[in-house]
Amino acid sequence: MNHILHKSGLSVAGLLVAGGCALGPAVAAQAAPAQTGPTTSNQADKANKADKADKGAPHDRRAERQVGVEYQAQPNFFYCGPAATRIALSAQGKALSQDDVAALLGTTEAGTPSALDTTRVLNELTGGKYKTTEIRDSVAKPEQVDELRTNVLKALDDGRPVVANVKGTAVDTNGNPHSYEGGHYVTLVGYRDGGDLIQIADPADPTDGEYWMPVGKVANWIAERGYSS
Repeated sequence: MNHILHKSGLSVAGLLVAGGCALGPAVAAQAAPAQTGPTTSNQADKANKADKADKGAPHDRRAERQVGVEYQAQPNFFYCGPAATRIALSAQGKALSQDDVAALLGTTEAGTPSALDTTRVLNELTGGKYKTTEIRDSVAKPEQVDELRTNVLKALDDGRPVVANVKGTAVDTNGNPHSYEGGHYVTLVGYRDGGDLIQIADPADPTDGEYWMPVGKVANWIAERGYSS
């Protein structure tokens, strides 16, 4: 049996019990209409400064990158997968509706099955550069953290936001917890400090929209699931 699909099956069962693909902040997002707007200010300026500062430097030593995306909050409790995937697609000029993305993903009220589906749809719509990486362990190993950092840097330097399937609770750099015990999808849209810090666009958090988290915490958040990069 395919491991990531097996884990997804367990996750979907959790989604059904928990009432959706997001808990906590999603309660506020559930009844809210989708909100549109840039995830960051002066993204182009920051990217250009990073390019100038690190011109000629090895790929993994770039200091900072933030990819310009169009943020939309998920409009209901089970659209985290479509919303996160749509945010990633917007960086490449793909202005699909969340309903269109949900249809491609096979999203139901049980959620979006796995990172295999987000990878498949991203490749169908953007030319096939995405791949699925699974973190099978319950806690990410150091090499899996390093792999996530490398994959995020490469994808974002190519202008491709990363879609991650997460579960559990993780705390951002401001000390705010983000808890999704039933599972959730988020979009990784930027990095700082050479990839030690990752910027997250969270479709279930329309108040803040985005936050930063150390790459090790992001890897542990993805543990037992996977991501599309």
